[in-house]
Amino acid sequence: MKLRGLVGLAMIGLGVIAGSAYFINAAVSKGYGRLAATSPSKTLGLGPISLGNPTAAQPGLRTTSPRVPRDEITVPELRTVSQTLTAGRGDTLAGLLKQAGAASDDRFAAITALKEYFNPRKFRKGQDIQISYRVESPDGSADVAKIGTFIGFSLRPDPTTEVRVERDEQGNFQSTIADRPLTHSLARADGIIESSLYVAGRKSGLSSSALAELIRAYSWDVDFQRDIRKGDAFQVMYEQVRDDDGALVKSDDILFATLTLSGKSVSVYRFKTADGNINYYNENGQSARKALMRTPIDGARLSSGFGKRKHPILGYTKQHTGVDFAAPRGTPIYAAGNGSISFAGTKGGYGRYIRIRHNGTYSTAYAHMKGFASGMRTGTRVNQGQIIGYVGTTGRSTGPHLHYEIIKNGRPTNPMRVKMPSGEKLAGKQLEKFRQTRTEIDQQFAAIETGAARVASSQ
Repeated sequence: MKLRGLVGLAMIGLGVIAGSAYFINAAVSKGYGRLAATSPSKTLGLGPISLGNPTAAQPGLRTTSPRVPRDEITVPELRTVSQTLTAGRGDTLAGLLKQAGAASDDRFAAITALKEYFNPRKFRKGQDIQISYRVESPDGSADVAKIGTFIGFSLRPDPTTEVRVERDEQGNFQSTIADRPLTHSLARADGIIESSLYVAGRKSGLSSSALAELIRAYSWDVDFQRDIRKGDAFQVMYEQVRDDDGALVKSDDILFATLTLSGKSVSVYRFKTADGNINYYNENGQSARKALMRTPIDGARLSSGFGKRKHPILGYTKQHTGVDFAAPRGTPIYAAGNGSISFAGTKGGYGRYIRIRHNGTYSTAYAHMKGFASGMRTGTRVNQGQIIGYVGTTGRSTGPHLHYEIIKNGRPTNPMRVKMPSGEKLAGKQLEKFRQTRTEIDQQFAAIETGAARVASSQ
């Protein structure tokens, strides 16, 4: 009997315990209870940052962590990260910003701010743009950074300037423009011509633009088709301009050059006159620029010389009263000197033809032109180097070329052999200043020659 009583009491005790557990669990599930040792569960974003896809962290590991005392809480670090994108064919500025993850409203506002200093329509293939974001990194590591706010971008419209678009304190986009620091230094190039001046110049380190400048400086005295021979030499001192990254921005300003052709040396010095004109002068202050150009066209090949020849169309021998320069159709043709157009129109076998009167002694003529430049008509005043027309094959012509004549006292003269009328001669204070400049240039050239430090300055 006593045994039955003990079993009954045990069953009642087990029922009480089970009921207590039930009520406790129910209270916890309804929020009536609190676990002091744990904090609410949270999501950890573990993926690396991607400026190209600024989305929220993907759901990851769910866990609980112990409470951290307030004085031990770490404030997330705010950092700026940037990426540089280069425009490809067909890319637009707005498209690159979208690719980087900038929202539509931000793209519009940022580009609108940019327009104060740069026209977005001028954004071209090859243009770099640096795009910046503000990111939150709990421990300073980009691997667990949380994508933040698009804060702006910068681009360089040209090598000397940079435009920045950034948010102000109110969050609005504002643009600023700044000159980039450039470093100027002097460099030297020497070479012996084996096949051509261009090949030798490139081998010595001269850029294509510097070589073009060198050829222009001597084009009034040198026939580059016939006067250059194997063994001829050159020396050039030119200015190099580099940006703050050390990249070469410009290297075509020649300060001094010497060409030695068939044993005879001719030097030229770069000099800026009081009226702001920059030209090349020989040792005595005589301008290298003559009153007339021998070759009023760039990059052309001398295809036919002056004198008697068998006409390629007529088939018999006749006097060729000028020289022919073969060049692609549409190549610009320049006025050989200052003067006024005495004829512009079609002239028999010459096709489209222009004749310029320079003074009482000299005139020049240009034939077989595809067309005339705007405004070229009889009576128009032109300046040396001004485009007057374009290479074509009008009239009696077997292919696109320029027929060029120099007429002296009414008679055709060989443009490659005629002694050109002299250009400007410096005098007075201008000549004195030139001599000082020449001395400085000679000293700088000698310093480079002896291995001394090159002249350099920053601005």
